[in-house]
Amino acid sequence: MSSTDLAIDAVGLCKRYRHTTAVEDVSLAVERGEVFGILGTNGAGKTTTVEMIAGLRRPDHGQVRVLGLDPVRERAKVRQILGVQLQEASLHNALTVTELLALYASLYPRPFTAEDLLERVGLTDQQGVRFENLSGGQQQRLSIALALVGRPRVVILDELTTGLDPRARRQMWKTIASLRTEGVTVLLVSHAMEEVEELCDRVALLESGRVSALGTPRELTEAAGAATLDEAFVTLTGSEPGEDS
Repeated sequence: MSSTDLAIDAVGLCKRYRHTTAVEDVSLAVERGEVFGILGTNGAGKTTTVEMIAGLRRPDHGQVRVLGLDPVRERAKVRQILGVQLQEASLHNALTVTELLALYASLYPRPFTAEDLLERVGLTDQQGVRFENLSGGQQQRLSIALALVGRPRVVILDELTTGLDPRARRQMWKTIASLRTEGVTVLLVSHAMEEVEELCDRVALLESGRVSALGTPRELTEAAGAATLDEAFVTLTGSEPGEDS
């Protein structure tokens, strides 16, 4: 399968910071319409990997293509097809939910309406609230809505449901399921094993900046001789989900 047939084609990605290697020879081939999970302990290289895929960091070695486009050299084109929600979102505190959505929508030729997005992420009642007055979970849901506003064909979600209560978490799961139905490719970074089992078609496990295992959640669980993906994670990494490596 060529890179133009894939939603994400990352080959031999490497990133070093002085004497620390964050990512070493990571290759990922994500098919169109797939929900692909990235697992790993803190410090395993997950966020650096997705930032390179999104074009937010330039790899020291290796290459990335998103729907055949280089996210660094063809940044403007990639922004029209790629939505990104990262853990640390920096948004204007004084703007309301609706104002932020309108600002982001102005960057795209055919954006979703604010009403549609707010319903998807469960923020309809907060549309007139300033960003600084939203709870942490509500800010998280707004950052997801902003990632979706331009009708992206590929979406990167880093810790999708961090800080969300169980009801909001389930709502986000339904949102991801609807994106899959619409043919959107989702790259999901998560510590929540139940979430990964529920949503992901395939999963890559990162350890010390390298891909140590790759397969469906069931394949990883069976390979570890475990009953659940959570148990498989512990067996394969020697750590609990969310622990530092």
